[in-house]
Amino acid sequence: MVFSTAQQRHRSSQGAGDLFGHPRGLTFLFATEMWERFSYYGMRALLVLYMVKLLLLPGHAENVIGLTTLRSWFESMTGPLGVQPFSSHIYGLYTGLVYLTPVFGGMLADRVLGQHRTIVLGAAMMAIGHFMMAFESLFLLALTMLILGNGAFKPNMSAQVGGLYGRGDPRRDRAYSIFYVGINLGAFLAPLVCGTLGEQLGWHYGFSAAGIGMTIALAIYLYAMPELPPDELHKARAAGIENKPLRRSERRGILALIALFVPTTLFWATYEQQGNTIVLWADDHTDRAIDLILWHGEIPVTWFQAFNPFMIFAFTPLVVGLWAWQAKQGKEPSTVTKMSIGCFGVTLANLIMVAAAWQAAGDEASWLWLLGYFVVITIGELYLSPIGLSLVSKVAPARMVSMLMGVWLATSFAGNLIAGWLGSFWAGMDKTMFFLMIAGIAFVAGAVILAFDRPLKSAIGD
Repeated sequence: MVFSTAQQRHRSSQGAGDLFGHPRGLTFLFATEMWERFSYYGMRALLVLYMVKLLLLPGHAENVIGLTTLRSWFESMTGPLGVQPFSSHIYGLYTGLVYLTPVFGGMLADRVLGQHRTIVLGAAMMAIGHFMMAFESLFLLALTMLILGNGAFKPNMSAQVGGLYGRGDPRRDRAYSIFYVGINLGAFLAPLVCGTLGEQLGWHYGFSAAGIGMTIALAIYLYAMPELPPDELHKARAAGIENKPLRRSERRGILALIALFVPTTLFWATYEQQGNTIVLWADDHTDRAIDLILWHGEIPVTWFQAFNPFMIFAFTPLVVGLWAWQAKQGKEPSTVTKMSIGCFGVTLANLIMVAAAWQAAGDEASWLWLLGYFVVITIGELYLSPIGLSLVSKVAPARMVSMLMGVWLATSFAGNLIAGWLGSFWAGMDKTMFFLMIAGIAFVAGAVILAFDRPLKSAIGD
């Protein structure tokens, strides 16, 4: 009964006073997602380095439950694997499954548990999983807990943002941009805290810090329950529309999302090199020495993972302001055009790395090349990722919104699997050609999305 009581309290609180022009629930969803992303990106910043520098080395790998079986499975498809290619495959499999399970988490919420219970279940599983990462032998079991927990948590959090607003409310797009800042505020702090603890004090300290972050997220969400919208499952049952067939307009919207699935997958395959091969570039091929007035030394490898999220919340007001100015001029790009620009941003970012690899010629390149890479890829991300979330909340039938949000997030599943496969070429490939390959894939994705612009405008209502 606690959930239905919370929903009644939420209904009675509506109109009691917004915060900064948005429902108060957005603030709590912002904070919950911020700490959840702190835990995810804190662990991710350490994952590849942890495997390459410790876990997969002789004397440690033998202690990990199930690792020998996993290696045999990969090697049955690829042949013998060294430490770096094996770590890249594990990274790709983990980050891929993190974005596949939301499909099932969305279905669980839409059909059985409702969004609130599913989120609480997922948050608890992730907190346990992060603390399990502190034990070498439980590594694969911990990743499994994180994968399943994220599947329950992620699509329902994103869907609940849209649930705070009525159909046609112009604040919805801005709300997702604000929510996206929360995601990246957590992602910015994560490498600085978890990464520093992991590199300086020990890997397990970094993983435990991620667990503490996830526990804070769970506590905030439980406290915020009265401010959150009722579950879509309960609203659909009350209205008697739970099992009604889809209307023609609803089917068109779903088909529009499916049409954008493949090129968006290619976007994530190229974008997600940040946590994989870009980490290795920063570690092995970057001159990280910095000499400033207030600080001298070498930039830790994990700190580069903070560049992108910092720029997200620095650039978001500028990008949103640009769109507002373009709207007044009648020149704001369509939703699909914005998404294609996002892909072209990833293309340009990797061309910067082509220039860095060419200039270094096998030696170390300045860290400023990576700074330029992150500036451009961040702008590209702002044109695609939050726009995609808002798009789903607009066109998805309310009784299917969590499941379709999960389907949309599954583009990252396929993208991360491809990203892991592409990353396995890193060790044996010329770095200039590697970055050129990634740039070419991102360009193809942008061109395909742009080709869908006019056909999908009516289906999307753009």
